[in-house]
Amino acid sequence: MSDRDRYRPVPQGRLSRLAALGQIAGGVASGMVAEGLSRLAQGERPHLRDLLLTPSNALKAADQLSRMRGAAMKLGQMISLEPGEFLPPELQTIFAQLRSSAHFMPPGQLSAALSHAWGADWRRHFSHFDMTPIAAASIGQMHRGVLSSGRRVAVKVQYPGVARSIDSDIDNVATFLRLSGLLPVGLNIAPHLEEAKRQLREEADYLREAEEMRRFGTLLAGDDRFLVPAPVEDLLRPTVLPMDFVDGDPLETLTHASEAARNAAMSAISELALRELFHFGHMQTDPNFANYLWRPSDGRVALLDFGAVRPVSPTSAADYHALLKATLAGSVKEVREALMAMQYLSRAQTDRYGRTLEDMIQIVLDHVLKAPEGLVDFSDRGPLVEVRQRALPIFADRALWALPSPDKMFLQRKITGLALLSMKLRVRLPLSSMLADYA
Repeated sequence: MSDRDRYRPVPQGRLSRLAALGQIAGGVASGMVAEGLSRLAQGERPHLRDLLLTPSNALKAADQLSRMRGAAMKLGQMISLEPGEFLPPELQTIFAQLRSSAHFMPPGQLSAALSHAWGADWRRHFSHFDMTPIAAASIGQMHRGVLSSGRRVAVKVQYPGVARSIDSDIDNVATFLRLSGLLPVGLNIAPHLEEAKRQLREEADYLREAEEMRRFGTLLAGDDRFLVPAPVEDLLRPTVLPMDFVDGDPLETLTHASEAARNAAMSAISELALRELFHFGHMQTDPNFANYLWRPSDGRVALLDFGAVRPVSPTSAADYHALLKATLAGSVKEVREALMAMQYLSRAQTDRYGRTLEDMIQIVLDHVLKAPEGLVDFSDRGPLVEVRQRALPIFADRALWALPSPDKMFLQRKITGLALLSMKLRVRLPLSSMLADYA
């Protein structure tokens, strides 16, 4: 997609956003009909879910969500953060678009947003402002600029109407999921939807994000592995967040760096997550690769996004600590009990699939605790494939699905995302010794 093709106005009104979701439903429905007729002609009796999750339907949904931006796109990004082994390759590729392919605001809509925040003469603050975004995400897009003082800045500009549309977007997507048959009828996701709304409202509050940026700047002031930009205080607004511009490369470029550089960067990021969980009591829960930059010149990692920072409840920290200790003890039984206490496993699942679950836990424990030289090789996907093969019948038994508390869902999203990042970067980490520091 060329940059010219990526300029699309953000639909702002409730009806216009509902119409956009209707286009998704309509496009997917027509695709389902065509696919269903094709399979029937071949003598198959397709299930509704199989017709819904085809590559063509996923492509239609991903494209429309990227045009909508906002909470609807954010939910799609959350769904996309699954290990490749748990999604068909075609769907993995398509969902991955949602992490990097948001459309841009047209220049007129951008200028109106900046005028609303800073006044019609907003350009007086800058000696240069690049109207072409350097990045675009679900809540806002990022621009490069130079203040009149000469300070280089990156300016995050929120899409207009996004904050007002959060509740209705999530409600509409949830309705679509229920009608699609993707969710079991008895699964209560209401608390998780409410928590998602709350977190997205916080992400849309750039004054709050600036506060978290300052918090992490202070917490990491003595750690030369990281860079944290500072907000530009006098230009800070609820929908515009100017900050120091940080030079660096996308984190994915580490795939071409030396093993030592890859291991050092990922060790720093992983150890930071442990500190957030057990020491800071605040965790940045969005593992999107675009939230980091890597500096080849000095090996430092820049942390760019603090909108998804949330407090870690003492209960969740204690639960994760119990899981950590059970893992280091190498006890399948204790790990299983910890996962049940956290509601990642239900009693019904352990009753029906107890032996399979124990085998899965043992595979993971062996991979972590019996790694050669104490280094877990994340490029070895063999253990994940083994776990997946055993997990498929459990996932298919939808009546027994369990959900942990909303708080843990967001924390686990970060942990899972870091594991996926470690796989992508093919790192080797001393995971058991890293965990032992927090036991």
